[in-house]
Amino acid sequence: MISAIIHATWNFLAKKSSGGTSFVWLYMLVSAVIYSPLVFVVILWTDVKVGWLELGLILASAILHMLYAVTLQKGYRIGDFSLIYPIARGIGPMLIAIAAFFLLGEELNGLGQIGILFIVFSVFIFTGGLRILREKNVLPAILYGVLIGCTIASYSLLDKYIVSVTVIHPVLLSYGSILGQVILLIPFAKKHWQQVRQDWKKLKLETIGVGFLNPLAYILILIAMVTTPVSYVSPVRELSILIGAAFGVVFFKESFGRRRLIAAMIMVIGVIAIAIS
Repeated sequence: MISAIIHATWNFLAKKSSGGTSFVWLYMLVSAVIYSPLVFVVILWTDVKVGWLELGLILASAILHMLYAVTLQKGYRIGDFSLIYPIARGIGPMLIAIAAFFLLGEELNGLGQIGILFIVFSVFIFTGGLRILREKNVLPAILYGVLIGCTIASYSLLDKYIVSVTVIHPVLLSYGSILGQVILLIPFAKKHWQQVRQDWKKLKLETIGVGFLNPLAYILILIAMVTTPVSYVSPVRELSILIGAAFGVVFFKESFGRRRLIAAMIMVIGVIAIAIS
């Protein structure tokens, strides 16, 4: 539950910042600095063996996470938080379940299929049905939500594969991905250094907040999975969908609040059904 609140909170701060790629580079840099002591402890306490294969997989993870972060910021700059965040968080697990069924041969039982239908139905409610054809600002937000969901599914499947077939510690994978994003975005930061300085000056609190909370949400999930069955952890985490919708309605005063909260609740049920299945 705490992880769900933290996840929705750092996304709220990211939306509030209205920042772009410069903001992404800054908060990734903050994350790399803040969590370096934790990584040092993990290295001391575990047998770390990282070869070229592992480095290549970490780089691939960093690229996908970077695409997610940059796309997320672009989406938040054009659309409502209570629309983009829930759709992205709901579409991601749905695509993961579908991809796992077709690509990995994993089972998708009746409950999982019902969950997918719930998510599709909730997206229909989010958009107001055919109203999407009349409101020019809604369709781009929906498309960004779906695109962000695709990036979530992509890095989730890759990260699951990495921790399953290699000996890379999950914390090292997460930190390696963060460090990789910092390095990959250095050319952009150098080219737009003035914007980087302005973002740091104007968005210092948001940058530090996202930089601290973003990895923390993931670390708490790892801890929960060690001490609690995954079947309990995953559904509770998805409450962030409902929390995110509430944040958008309450703090950003976004319209269609009741409809989006109802849609978020339906989506949570759908995601939980997929997680349990």
